Amino acid sequence: MNPKFYFLPQEKQQTILNAGFHVFSRNSYRKSPMSEIADAAGISKSLLFHYFHNKKELYLFLWDTCAKITVEEMERSGTYEQTDLFGSMEYGMQVKLSLMRRYPDIGVFAVRAFYEKDPEVSSDIQRSMGRYLAVHAEKKLQKLDHEDFIPGIDLQMMYKEMYWASEGCLWEYIQRGSMDTDAMEKDFHELVDFWKKVYIRKGQGDKR
Repeated sequence: MNPKFYFLPQEKQQTILNAGFHVFSRNSYRKSPMSEIADAAGISKSLLFHYFHNKKELYLFLWDTCAKITVEEMERSGTYEQTDLFGSMEYGMQVKLSLMRRYPDIGVFAVRAFYEKDPEVSSDIQRSMGRYLAVHAEKKLQKLDHEDFIPGIDLQMMYKEMYWASEGCLWEYIQRGSMDTDAMEKDFHELVDFWKKVYIRKGQGDKR
């Protein structure tokens, strides 16, 4: 990315980023032309290429921006300070739903990017997510007490299964063409209640 982008007024920077989020949130990476993003931002295509040398660079910059916003909100909400796994997951989902309510295009873009299959960007996205998950999953798993869960459970696999299911829930709503955050919140609460019944050792549920 051209560092001159940061010399633009903050409002203009945000206009360009919002245009990218908007266009990429409605189509796949391949079907989102830079010309459409430039039009949405109210600038020429050549100027957009001046700041971002190609579409991949813009896409990954948007992904990093989205991740930064999410992490900042997670830290502000106290999500990472939660010692209970299920409480932490609910806090995290609440943050994501709050962001989707405030910035609908960013929320949809993040989920679409996570499931993007285009080889030009998919490996970069997955590596980025892998690093993020590895750090936070390790911290959460270290705090878990095996005695709280059913005997013989593989906590790492349990954590992955719950993460995949929660992300899959978001993707299903996008595929339906509906981003009803109230319905999504209800579905996720039901998922968490189900996981508690399946994974928590009998007699430990009253602790949560």
